[in-house]
Amino acid sequence: MEVAAKALDIQTRLKQAAERSGRSSEDIQIVAVTKYVSNERAKEAVEAGFTHLGENRLEGLMEKQEYLQNKASWHFIGSLQSRKVKDVINKIDYLHSLDRLSLAKEIQKRSDGTVNCFIQVNVSGEGQKHGIAPEKVMEFIEQLSKYDKIRVAGLMTMAPHTKDEELLRNCFKQLANIQKEIHTCGMPHAPCTELSMGMSNDYEIAIEEGATFIRIGTALVGE
Repeated sequence: MEVAAKALDIQTRLKQAAERSGRSSEDIQIVAVTKYVSNERAKEAVEAGFTHLGENRLEGLMEKQEYLQNKASWHFIGSLQSRKVKDVINKIDYLHSLDRLSLAKEIQKRSDGTVNCFIQVNVSGEGQKHGIAPEKVMEFIEQLSKYDKIRVAGLMTMAPHTKDEELLRNCFKQLANIQKEIHTCGMPHAPCTELSMGMSNDYEIAIEEGATFIRIGTALVGE
């Protein structure tokens, strides 16, 4: 199936999931994850109307940016090493993986302007996953107030790779509860209005639980 046909299917499912939860599909942004595909396939995604693209490697980001010539907003969705911040941070619109103060300090030092950041939260508690423990998120965000180049746009999590819908739903629900708590605090540096959660295999559940950014790779552009 070509990207345009896959896109239609995803947008239909997105709209249905939004309706089930009393939301507008307009409030949900698809990030087309192009990290495993060719420049040509990324271009197909843009031509199909996807203007937000996600990469997890500096090399892939630079290559696709050069090929597409400013036709997209760029999301860095992988773990970012502090030593690579200087090469990445001024090339992206969103960072989905802020999870430690050492990274925040490097962003403050290297960025030319304000960076929209998602705090990565390890809701599932899986040892192999990056992210801050849920009970430490508030304290971490409070510590970020001294970095004026960091804007906490929202929270991000990667759910367990499972078909257990109840487990997935609980994971997304927990992140949404933390996001609401932070948003209510009204911290100027942390509006925290967004939720980046849900991927190809679980985005419909994520939408039902409040996702505003979903990261779709395989289901849209293939592998």
